[in-house]
Amino acid sequence: MNITIVTVGKLKEKYLKMGIEEYAKRLGAYAKIEQIEVPDEKAPENLSDADMEIVKRKEGERILAKIHPDSHVIALAINGKTRSSEELAAHLNSLMTYGTSKIVFVIGGSLGLHDDVLKRSNEQLSFGKMTLPHQLMKLVLLEQVYRSFRIIKGEPYHK
Repeated sequence: MNITIVTVGKLKEKYLKMGIEEYAKRLGAYAKIEQIEVPDEKAPENLSDADMEIVKRKEGERILAKIHPDSHVIALAINGKTRSSEELAAHLNSLMTYGTSKIVFVIGGSLGLHDDVLKRSNEQLSFGKMTLPHQLMKLVLLEQVYRSFRIIKGEPYHK
């Protein structure tokens, strides 16, 4: 299984880097992990709706350029489907069982994902209605994917 995580923006916070590195290392026992950061679009605080669309479109183009055509794309989106850890594990196991070998998770920037990225995605996943910084979301995602593999393999993991 090849898992790619495409995120917008460069991770700067040391504590998040350490957590992400730890879960990526743990995941390495179960899957090949690739992390891709695409540059975020610099924008002032007060953007018009048209300016927000331009920023999301440019970031979306960068994201789409990193996705292989035969990848199964899961976009993280607040309006996506919510799953328990067990449900996510069962879903990933089902994808692997039926021949999906490349999964790409996409985490957008501070403005979210452009519609073109959402249209390219095979599905949308939500971790709830709360808004989290996208850098923190990457850590949460890696932990949940790691937890999923532990569940799939029947290995113990704290509940």
